[in-house]
Amino acid sequence: MTHDHDLVLRPTAAQIEAALNPPAGRTGGDLVVETLTGLGATTVFGLPGQHALGMFDALRRSALTYVGLRVENNAGFAADAYGRVTGEAAPLLLSTGPGALMSLAALQEAAAASAPVLAIGSQIPAAGLGGGRHGYLHELRDQRASFRDVVKSVHTVRTHSQIPSAIAAAWESALTAPHGPVWVEIPQDVLLAETTLPVVTAMDATPEDVVPRPELTAVAAHLLSTAERPAIIAGGGVVRSDASGKLLALAERLDAPVVTTFGGKGAFPWKHPLSLQSWLEDRHTTDFLEDADVLLVVGSGLGELSSNYHTFAPRGRVIQIEADAGKLESNHPALGIHADARLALQALLETVEGRTDATAPDRVRAVLDKVADRLAAQDLDLERRIVASVREALPSRAPSFWDMTILAYWAWSAFDPRHPNTMHSAQGAGGLGYGFPAALGAAVADPTTPVLAVSGDGGAMYSIAELATAKQYGLDVTWLIVDDGGYGILREYMTDAFGEATGTELARPDFVALAESFGVPAVLTTPEALTADLSQALATPGPSVVVLPALLKMFEPTHL
Repeated sequence: MTHDHDLVLRPTAAQIEAALNPPAGRTGGDLVVETLTGLGATTVFGLPGQHALGMFDALRRSALTYVGLRVENNAGFAADAYGRVTGEAAPLLLSTGPGALMSLAALQEAAAASAPVLAIGSQIPAAGLGGGRHGYLHELRDQRASFRDVVKSVHTVRTHSQIPSAIAAAWESALTAPHGPVWVEIPQDVLLAETTLPVVTAMDATPEDVVPRPELTAVAAHLLSTAERPAIIAGGGVVRSDASGKLLALAERLDAPVVTTFGGKGAFPWKHPLSLQSWLEDRHTTDFLEDADVLLVVGSGLGELSSNYHTFAPRGRVIQIEADAGKLESNHPALGIHADARLALQALLETVEGRTDATAPDRVRAVLDKVADRLAAQDLDLERRIVASVREALPSRAPSFWDMTILAYWAWSAFDPRHPNTMHSAQGAGGLGYGFPAALGAAVADPTTPVLAVSGDGGAMYSIAELATAKQYGLDVTWLIVDDGGYGILREYMTDAFGEATGTELARPDFVALAESFGVPAVLTTPEALTADLSQALATPGPSVVVLPALLKMFEPTHL
């Protein structure tokens, strides 16, 4: 059998002539940018450093758009968001040692959220590789080891001829389901040395599909078709694989209620009669899911946040569709189907028999009413009003990026994304500082719509330098900073656990004056004026800051 990738195209005379006479003055850095261009990249993020200058010099001889941030970790968050929004591998160019290591928290988030980030870092000169202590600037005994447990794959280059193949292999790895970050490292001298290799042309690094086994989907279809009380948990894998439409079709065919995880926000229409929304941190939802006789889990490992802190104990049969084989049955016994969510849902749609359950919408509404009653008894009008104000101000298709802050924790459960792949947060790895630089990456990916970033004052200080980036590139991002004088959620956790908090109170700047010092317009708002102020900022092109002084509370947990 002959496969398409087995065919080798015969070069034309012009291609042969170009290959035999490549342009003079090219370096290993040119091979990097030529390979990225050949793979289809158009934009790269990063931060220059001494060992990486060969790559950055080559950028000016390429058609790639470069977006430089002020801190490597923030550049990683921007690339993460670019990958989430576009579904394309987002190149991230970094330097050796400290520059590389500064990206690790961002790459951990990309790994947890399955964001395709192609990180390419420099290395000390090739002669120094191998663990010897040569005393090179930025030298690590084994730089690869720092990345190996974080990213999907690690690729080391030692010669010019290895550059295109290594980057192509990394590209394919990043885009193979589940998507994720990858690491390529190239020695400084290899990047700087002139090359006589031909210019890199278009390359094929198409990832292999993760296809479900038909005998497993046949069993799953039978279980769902004959279930009395089926239910569905939709995770981030549904969003990443662009499978929301197929999920909707399957749920309606089965009359199966659907709850979305925090990573799967937008995977199912919020106001659909079968939508349990995202109230996973509520015992009423947990009880409902436990009562399902067949539970279909798509694109989720049912981790801590998706299982009401591991208190969820399903009593029925579980079917788990997951592209990450390591997550199959990692928390609950199941019929595990290793597959891309889109392909598996398509297989189920082709084989499942429809069922009718006229009671399903009423049962869903009963759960949501119980959730509403529980919240109404907790004096949380301010928090609910602010969530509603943000939703009212944000254009329907505008993406939002949420840092680790109390308002974001509310949004995980209470915010209606309205569309798939429009609400993103750092809940995968849970690091601070994600919201604003990620929003910048999204604005680069799609300049046609405003982007919202939400941070607390503590998280905002992680990425305040990126106001300069937003101004430099004119990125259309509105940054809502909720100022409560410290690490608000940690203050609440510690007070509840120990009676008082330690290390949570923070001195902070006048955020309005600070933003204006960057040339970014800013306004101090109130809960009552938030909708109007946020709407005006989002409607005004370019970056802006809205500061809301507010002391918010979380709703009471149900897992204790």
